[in-house]
Amino acid sequence: MTPPIRKLVVVGGGSAGWMAAAAMKRVFGDLLDVTLVESEAIGTVGVGEATIPDIRLFNTLLGLDEDEFLAATEGSIKLGIEFVDWTRMGHRYLHAFGEVGLPVGGLSFHQYWLRAQEAGDASDLWEHSLNAQAARLDRFDRPERTDTGRMGPLVWAYHFDAGLYAKFLRGWCEARGVRRAEGQVVEVLQGAPDDGVAGVRLDRGELVEGDLFIDCSGFRGLLIEGALKAGYDDWTEWLPADRAVAVPCASVSPLTPYTRSTARESGWQWRIPLQHRTGNGYVYSSRFISDDEAAARLMSSLDGEALAEPRTLRFTTGKRRRMWVKNVVALGLASGFMEPLESTSIHLVQAGLEKLIRLFPNTNMAPGLAETFNREMDAEFEAVRDFLVLHYRATERDDTPFWRHCRDLPQPPGLARKLAVWRANASLPNEAADLFKPPSWLQVLVGQGVMPEGRHALADQVAPDKRDRFLADIRALVDLGVARLPDHGQFLADRRRAAQPQPRVPA
Repeated sequence: MTPPIRKLVVVGGGSAGWMAAAAMKRVFGDLLDVTLVESEAIGTVGVGEATIPDIRLFNTLLGLDEDEFLAATEGSIKLGIEFVDWTRMGHRYLHAFGEVGLPVGGLSFHQYWLRAQEAGDASDLWEHSLNAQAARLDRFDRPERTDTGRMGPLVWAYHFDAGLYAKFLRGWCEARGVRRAEGQVVEVLQGAPDDGVAGVRLDRGELVEGDLFIDCSGFRGLLIEGALKAGYDDWTEWLPADRAVAVPCASVSPLTPYTRSTARESGWQWRIPLQHRTGNGYVYSSRFISDDEAAARLMSSLDGEALAEPRTLRFTTGKRRRMWVKNVVALGLASGFMEPLESTSIHLVQAGLEKLIRLFPNTNMAPGLAETFNREMDAEFEAVRDFLVLHYRATERDDTPFWRHCRDLPQPPGLARKLAVWRANASLPNEAADLFKPPSWLQVLVGQGVMPEGRHALADQVAPDKRDRFLADIRALVDLGVARLPDHGQFLADRRRAAQPQPRVPA
C-alpha cells in the first residue's frame, strides 16, 4: 500500500498561507504534521480585503466566533458592492448578495419584473432585494432580527485587514500544533529534474522537508514556477489592468456595509471600509496612465487623511497553466491573479483548498488527482474572468482612451454564449463552474444596461393585476425586514463590546 502523506509544508504566509495551514490542520488533525515557512523580512500584499459570503463557511469550518473575528481583524460587514460611473458618468448600481425577489410558478422573479417594466412599472430592481435596501440605509443585523419568513435573512460577507486576519489565523494554527519556520527560502531541493520538491532550505540553514507542498509564495510562485515551471496564461487581452496603487486613509462616517468600486479615467478605484481605517486602491492600465499620475489621482480622491505612503503593485492578470504539479499545489497569488473587482481572491484560495482536501493524494501522487484539480480550477478562474470582462465591455463610456479600448475588448467564448441566452429570453447563467449565480448576473446586466431582447413566455400567464400585487408584496416584505435593522456601525460597536473579556466579579 502506498504510504500516506504525513508532512505538509506551506511556503509563504499572508492570508493564503495561514488559511491553507488552518484548513489542512482542522480537517486532517494529527494525521498531518503541518509546517508553514515565512519570513518577517518579506512583506505581503496585505491590504484591506473584501470577501464574498463563502468566507463564512471557512470561518465556520475553523469554529471561529464571529464577534472575536470582527474585533481581531477590525472587520466590518459587507452586503455587496456599489458600482459608480461604470455604466456612464453619474450612474450607480449595487451588486448585492442574496436573492432578488422570489420565484413564482416555476419562473424566476426577474421575468415578471421585466414584463412589468414593459407595461410601465417604474419600480427599481433593487427595491426587491433585502440586501440592497439594507446596504443603501447602512443597516445590518444577524438573521434573528432580519428574517422576513418568505424573503429569508440578509446574506453577508466581510471587509477586514488582511494582515490582521493572517495574524489571527496564525494564532489559531499555532495553538493547534502548526509549526512556523522563520526564514527566506534560498534553495528548493529536488531529487532529480523530473521529481517533485523534496524540501526547501532557509537562509538560516534549516532544511524543511515534506511530502506535499502548498505554494503561497505570492506572484513569484517560488515552487510552482521557479522550480517546476508550470507556465502562465496571460489574460491581459481580456482584462487590461496591470497595476494597482493602494493606500489606507482615516475612517469617516457612516461605516458603510458595502464595498465601493468607482470607475476612473484609466481603471477603477476600490473603497473598503474597516473599523479602524478605510482601504483604498486604484487598479489601472499602465498603457493609459503613469504610476505617478495614478497615485496622484488616488490621493486626491480619499475620504479621509492618508495614513501611509501609496504603494504600487505590478501584476499580470491570468493563472498558472497548471496549479498542481507533482507534489506542489499553488494557492493565492502563486496560482494566478484576478483583479479584485468582485472580491474573489479569498474565494479562489478556498476553492483550491476544498478541491485539494477532496482529492488529497498519497505519496505516489496519482496523476489523475492533479489533472482533475487543474481542470476544475481552470474552470473556476475562467468563470470569474468572464464575469469581470462583462463589467468592462458593458459600458456606455467613451470619454477616455481606456474606456474606448474596453468597449472593444474581445469577448471570451463562455461570456458570449451566456449573453446570447440572456438576450434571447432573459435566462440567466447558472453553469456548474460559475461562482456567480443568477442574482449576481442579473444585477450586473441590468445595472450596466444590458437588457434582453426577449423574455420567457410564461411571464404572460399571470394577470397584470396579480403580477403587480406580487411585486408590491415583495417590496413590502423588504421594507419590513429593513425597518427592523440597527445601524451597521452600532452593530459593530455592540459586537466589539461583546467580544471583550468580561471583568470578573469578586466572590
